[in-house]
Amino acid sequence: MKYGFDNDKYLKIQSEHIKERIAQFGDKLYLEFGGKLYDDYHASRVLPGFQPDSKLNMLMQLRDDAEIVIVISAVDIEKNKVRGDLGITYDKDVLRLREVFTKRGLYVSSVVITHFNGQSSAVTFHDQLERLGVATYYHYLIEGYPHNVDLIDSDEGFGKNDYVETTRPLVVVTAPGPGSGKMAVCLSQLYNENKRGVKAGYAKFETFPIWSIPLKHPVNVAYEAATADLNDLNMIDPFHLEAYGKSTVNYNRDVEIFPVLNAIFEGIYGESPYKSPTDMGVNMAGFCISDDEVCREASRQEIIRRYYSALCDLAEGKPSENEVNKIQLLMRQMKLTIADRAATIAAKEKQDRHGVPSAAIELSDGTIITSKTSDLLGPSAALLINVTKHLAGIDHDVKLIPQDMIEPIQHTKTKLLHGINPRLHTDEVLIALSVLSQHDERCKRALETLPLLNGCQVHATVMLPEVDRKVFKRLGCGLSTDPVKK
Repeated sequence: MKYGFDNDKYLKIQSEHIKERIAQFGDKLYLEFGGKLYDDYHASRVLPGFQPDSKLNMLMQLRDDAEIVIVISAVDIEKNKVRGDLGITYDKDVLRLREVFTKRGLYVSSVVITHFNGQSSAVTFHDQLERLGVATYYHYLIEGYPHNVDLIDSDEGFGKNDYVETTRPLVVVTAPGPGSGKMAVCLSQLYNENKRGVKAGYAKFETFPIWSIPLKHPVNVAYEAATADLNDLNMIDPFHLEAYGKSTVNYNRDVEIFPVLNAIFEGIYGESPYKSPTDMGVNMAGFCISDDEVCREASRQEIIRRYYSALCDLAEGKPSENEVNKIQLLMRQMKLTIADRAATIAAKEKQDRHGVPSAAIELSDGTIITSKTSDLLGPSAALLINVTKHLAGIDHDVKLIPQDMIEPIQHTKTKLLHGINPRLHTDEVLIALSVLSQHDERCKRALETLPLLNGCQVHATVMLPEVDRKVFKRLGCGLSTDPVKK
């Protein structure tokens, strides 16, 4: 894997910068965490070297001063909203996040249920959390939020919300996904802390877009591709430009809401501590890019990968046509085509030659390894066999998994479990290699090469089953597929 991001530097300077922001306000800082606090795979793809749990590890350096408040919207609970990358509902993810944070030694002090309007499912979840010993609070809908500032900054607005009890100088406010109401929780707490004589501040930790690199840098454009379904737009922060004469990058929602935030701050403090949306941020990721070209290329691949992902969603019947069109426009702006994804071209050429679904992987040195569907293996399973043999220096003609071992597995899948597809998936191939590795040195060597796939690009000419997609994700591969069902 070619690295373009200095993760150790990031952990150091990011935690130091947050400490400086706490000191700026005195008593307490409410830090809104945008994006994913944990499992940030997008960041690790576009900033090679960024670890998916980097932000969590950074917080570990502040754990003695920090507590975590998890926010979930009652509307999302009622709708059983699902986190797409994990396939679990938001309420289940709250429990998962709490467990992850607690196991890391971080203090999760409470959960806040926002947008509460008496929803029965939210009440049920509240009671479940209370039984688990989790302090749980309600924050209510405020008519005219966020523009009715006079009502918001009053006892009938923020003053009606439950006051969230906190004890540490850094309060990290996070959520399972966007639209949960994190910012409103922070602002409500500022109002109620101020009434109690506590000098509290607010800051925002949003990794993307990265404010300190150019607007059209591929890393920032890849963020637009990733949020095409939300219709987010990167833009120059006009407030920062006016206040300081410097161009910085922000995104449309923060720029649009800033005048309202400014008015709310003035209502609470008498004056606003910030002159621009950029001022509110604490993200230092842009200063930790160690190889700009590596990050640029990784981001170009991510944009094309997102394009294929949107096409597959459309093929599955999801309403993603606008998403497809937006990413196509971003690709035109970046002068990108699918021909810029070497694995895609190689997989398509393989399929054209053999007439069966195929796959390809581009290694970090530019080497391309291909595979095709056979009676025994699907294209992704065959690809793992082929690439691990290549990396382990094993001749391509060597059969690592003998046919007489594959056939009983196929019999179990089709005859005993009544499956339709007899071919082995990636996880089944890896299990077979693991069993054989106890007595076969070549299988052991092949398995030991798997970490070398981290950061590699993969393309398949058919949509893959979820089990195969998950295996490539865990290996750290950037996977794309044609929007073709088997």
